[in-house]
This record gives sequence, structure tokens and C-alpha cells, in this order.
Amino acid sequence: MLEWTRLTWAPMSTEGSSAQRIRLLIVDDQPLVRRGLALMLSMEPDMEVVGEAGDGIEAIELARQRRPDVVLMDLHMPRKGGVGATREITASLPQTRVLVLTTLEAEQSVFDAVRAGAMAYLLKDATEQEVLETVRAVHRGESRLTPQIARKVLDQFRRMAETAPPPEYRHEEPKDPAVSLTEKENNVLQLIAEGKSNKQIGTMLSLAEGTVKNYVSRIMEKLHAGSRTELAVIALRQRRVE
Repeated sequence: MLEWTRLTWAPMSTEGSSAQRIRLLIVDDQPLVRRGLALMLSMEPDMEVVGEAGDGIEAIELARQRRPDVVLMDLHMPRKGGVGATREITASLPQTRVLVLTTLEAEQSVFDAVRAGAMAYLLKDATEQEVLETVRAVHRGESRLTPQIARKVLDQFRRMAETAPPPEYRHEEPKDPAVSLTEKENNVLQLIAEGKSNKQIGTMLSLAEGTVKNYVSRIMEKLHAGSRTELAVIALRQRRVE
């Protein structure tokens, strides 16, 4: 007689798969853009769209309700723009990370979004692969600023330096940061500012990914940076990279 109780089935695609997916919130005032992004992202096995919002106020409400891992945020929207929404979401939900995806590339827009807490900034002419890679990088806690966008942030900092430095940087940066960092730490910092991931940095410097994470932590502590994005901005401001 067959002992059916000994037969067990464990479907690979159901149990535990949703917990491993990157939970995404799409914020854009154009319905077609939201639907297109939702369709593209939902096709990825490691991603799940948990909500769509048409403005900043809806984005904040949905983010608090659904606790997404990553928010794809447009900037120019009615009622409340993306910068204000980014600031509120990152302040109240520290585990939620914001990726700005917009048509705006003015220096002030980029600068404001980074200061508000965005970990990455992409223009809407980015390729599908660039968007997917950036979503995964942001979910891992990495910042992504393309050279074009990083240059705009640097230009904005230079303009501010002509008048007065931002209050939050006046007493936090070491007087001589170049001396306080080792040669290896400076190499890691330069690659961070170029938007490289920990894995890419490890490959380029022949280091284990865990070792790179340790270097990043030490550099952040020495330069008093609260995130990789801020670290990249500090590096650019101090002209560590061209």
C-alpha cells in the first residue's frame, strides 16, 4: 500500500519567493509612465510593484501603508513634488530608499533631490537595463549618480562654496581629509564617487566584497557621511575625482 503521507511537494516559486522580491512603489503623475514602469518591473522575478501614486501626497501615504523597499520617484508633480515627498519618506521610513527617475536635469533639481535623501538619480532616457540595475543597486544600499548628474551636483557645491558652505558640513568634515584616508581608502572613495558598486570596486581593486564594505564603513566614519550618496558628494566637493 502506498504511504501518501511520505510524499511532500515544495513548489519553488511560491513559498518564500515574495519575501525575497524587491517591493517597489512607482510615483509619477503620468498614468502611462506608471503603467509602463509597472509592467517592465513586474516582469522581473526579483521585483514586485506594491503600489502606484500620482503625486507626492499619495506617495507618502502609500509608502507608509505598504513599506516599499524602493520608491521610483518623479520630481515635477501636482500637489506635492518629488523632492518634498522624498524628504518625508526617507525621514519617516529609513529602510525605504528613493530612486529619482525624472526628465529634470537642472543642477538645482539634482542637488535638491540628493539633499532630500535620494540614493540615485536617473533621467527618463535611461535604458531599461540601467533602470533595473539601479533599482537593485539602491536596494543593496548603494548610491548611483551618473557622471553627468554627479557633475551637476559638484557644480552646485562649487557655487555654494563661493558664498558659504552648507551648515551641516561646517563642523563635520575633517580639516585635512586627504591625510586621514589611506591610499586604499582614497581609491575606494574615488570609485564610490564614480558610482561603482561594492562588487565592481572589489573586482577593480582585487578585494573581497566584504572587505570593500569594511572600507566604505571606515571612510564614512572618517568623513562623517550618513550615506554613500553623501559620501560621493563630499568626495566630489573636495575635488577628489575629476
